[in-house]
Amino acid sequence: MHDSVETLAPPLSAWAAIREAVRGSQRDYTQGSVGQAILMLSVPMVLEMLMESIFAVVDVFFVGKLGAEAVATVGLTESLLTLIYTLAIGLSIGATAMVARRIGEQNPDGAARAAMQAVMLGLLVSVIISICGVLLAPKLLELMGASPAVISIGSRYTRVMLGGNASVLLLFLINAIFRGAGDAAIAMRVLWLANAINILLGPCLIFGVGPFPKLGVVGAAVATTIGRSTGALYAFSRLWREGSRVHIKREHLMPDFALMWRLVKLSASGAFQVFIGMASWIGLMRILSSFGSDVIAGYTIGIRLIIFALLPSLGMSNAAAVMVGQALGAGKPERAEHAVWRAGFYNMLFLGSVGVVFVLFAGQLIRLFISDPNVIPYGVDTLRIVACGFLFYAYGMVITQSFNGAGDTFTPTVINLFVFWLWEIPLAYVLAFLLGLGPRGVFLAITISFSVLAVISALIFRRGRWKNRKV
Repeated sequence: MHDSVETLAPPLSAWAAIREAVRGSQRDYTQGSVGQAILMLSVPMVLEMLMESIFAVVDVFFVGKLGAEAVATVGLTESLLTLIYTLAIGLSIGATAMVARRIGEQNPDGAARAAMQAVMLGLLVSVIISICGVLLAPKLLELMGASPAVISIGSRYTRVMLGGNASVLLLFLINAIFRGAGDAAIAMRVLWLANAINILLGPCLIFGVGPFPKLGVVGAAVATTIGRSTGALYAFSRLWREGSRVHIKREHLMPDFALMWRLVKLSASGAFQVFIGMASWIGLMRILSSFGSDVIAGYTIGIRLIIFALLPSLGMSNAAAVMVGQALGAGKPERAEHAVWRAGFYNMLFLGSVGVVFVLFAGQLIRLFISDPNVIPYGVDTLRIVACGFLFYAYGMVITQSFNGAGDTFTPTVINLFVFWLWEIPLAYVLAFLLGLGPRGVFLAITISFSVLAVISALIFRRGRWKNRKV
């Protein structure tokens, strides 16, 4: 049946839909208007990611006051944290796909069981990473090409961030469970709580405001860990609350190894997919480190601003993934495909507008964060050149997430492998060193890769094989 007549709940005005989305809605997203469903799912997801992007910018704003070495420490540690983000997002992809499919099938008990197994896996992985991170922090920074000054300043920061990785991993994972179930408003509140604490506590611990100790760049790591740990604990408590779409009970605490293994297989492909993308950022950072701390600092600030735009855009992509998973669970593949193209168009309008602002006002934006004349040009180049790929990447993000929402994690993994490892990193090296473009060559490689990813993803998506994927 066509979506326009598939309506159980009355259509709402845009403003009424936004209000309901922010409050939390119990609507069935497998029914009714596709546009309204995307709006109601994406509004809290975009607001959730907006707070994450605000934190990324605020954090580097305060750290920028400590100098280029402190900013370089944050940039290099963020590259190391890609391992944690890879595992967290990989598990999140599996959890979202499985939970969304069970919700679409009207099987809330199956969704709760899958959610709990995902949390158990997350806890196990985080313990292993914590031990390795605390013991090896200086060596890891050295491997990333950090100068002795950055290693001296940054080792404690890196230890705190890697040691407290459970807060990041569980926050990603549990919020993915809520999103897969359609409880996007809860995920939004969780991240707003976590990052509000980060933003308020960060400057206090960095600069020693009032009764707080002055910890420098380490204070940023402590604030992040406290804030995200608080958010993760609150999120976990919501899974136990009556009335949630995913309600964990005592019987779900028993390990289900068959289900856990299915989740591992689904998440492993997703994790490798994300690892390919994340590792490419490590490779790019390694190339840029050859040009000195000023380049790394400028690139770090520019990328934080780019993340400011991409994270809300990822919220729209996550909404499309949830729509795909639930629609396939309800046996409506045409609705799933329609949702993806609609979400891609909305995303293009948003990200294209932000890209124009970045290109026109790059200098003013970078100067808000740092006044060092040696750093500013590299930040401006990063912002302007990478933003030129936003129009293409708007669709690329949505389509990639939609493959994952369907449980087809293999296809975007292969696409990422080709685009980021076999294309982007070699291209960055050739442009930067062989053609003599320096750091600007790396920024160009990012833009070109964004565009290639979007085109390849769209061509493969149109074939429709993802519609037959079993989860």
